[in-house]
Amino acid sequence: MRIGAHEIRNPVFLAPMAGVTDRPLRSLCRRLGAGYAVGEMLASKRELWHTPKSLRRADHSGEPGPIAVQIVGVEASQMADAARLNIDRGAQIIDINMGCPAKKVCQRWAGSALMQDEAQALRIVEAVVGACAPRGVPVTLKMRTGWCRAARNAPALARAAEAAGIALVTVHGRTREQGYGGQAEHDTVAAIKAELRIPVVANGDIDSPERAREVLAHTGADALMIGRAALGRPWLFGQIVHFLEHGTHAPPPCTRDVQRWLLEQLHEHYGLYGESPGARSARKHIGWAVRPLPGGEALRERVNALQDARAQIEAVTAFFDALAARHPRLPAADDEARQVAA
Repeated sequence: MRIGAHEIRNPVFLAPMAGVTDRPLRSLCRRLGAGYAVGEMLASKRELWHTPKSLRRADHSGEPGPIAVQIVGVEASQMADAARLNIDRGAQIIDINMGCPAKKVCQRWAGSALMQDEAQALRIVEAVVGACAPRGVPVTLKMRTGWCRAARNAPALARAAEAAGIALVTVHGRTREQGYGGQAEHDTVAAIKAELRIPVVANGDIDSPERAREVLAHTGADALMIGRAALGRPWLFGQIVHFLEHGTHAPPPCTRDVQRWLLEQLHEHYGLYGESPGARSARKHIGWAVRPLPGGEALRERVNALQDARAQIEAVTAFFDALAARHPRLPAADDEARQVAA
């Protein structure tokens, strides 16, 4: 499939997650099989453009393309300006956030709150497409099924967005009211796919190769987007791609490979954030990776008390050295441990 002029190598995508899918994680997921990844959302307000957080999120150094940046906001002109700024910073695809359920975003009528005001949502789409089209940059849209169960207006908004020039639509199969609770439904995604000519991506509760195949078959979607299920197991993308292509399961990764991938991610993480703040923000990534594994909960608690990057590296290295001696391939995590870790 293609997004504008960009060919996407496979239909298994990494979802944007604020404070999580930073450049080191995106790059690792791409290396391990994700066909495409969208960066963390960036605020459209001009006063936030040059904060340390925004500048760090806008740093795409060494990141494989196409580079996709998600922007969030409520004013059409600000969103258009933010799109132009991020194109100047290297963005090759601009994604509009109409799916974030966070209270601090929705109380400003941004994110999924925009689905309550279709007219304003469409004004934003038109403004961003108008800013990007002259520069040959496609615009995509990520949204939920609606604000609440009684107002699942994603099909109508998707049709309007396509008419306004959106190149691809991603739909998380939950309303904003659900947050991340309950089960995602993909009937709405199937209905949207049946009506649109542009690519449609299904998102929500895709946590295994079998589930990926089921959602593709049910929805007819062009691609899948995976978020929380990949935390701590970035090789999930490659496993799903292998299953979709061959109908068989790829073997579990070698424990030494998992060790190497995590250590490489951590070194890039410290380089991006700085050693002291990086050590704090790396704790969650280490926790997701080790908590479902034998002895992982104890390591997670230990790492949460460590204050510097070197100590974290030493602790992770020792943990995987011992694990690899017992399990050459990564042992399967039980379902309860995986749910707790996520």
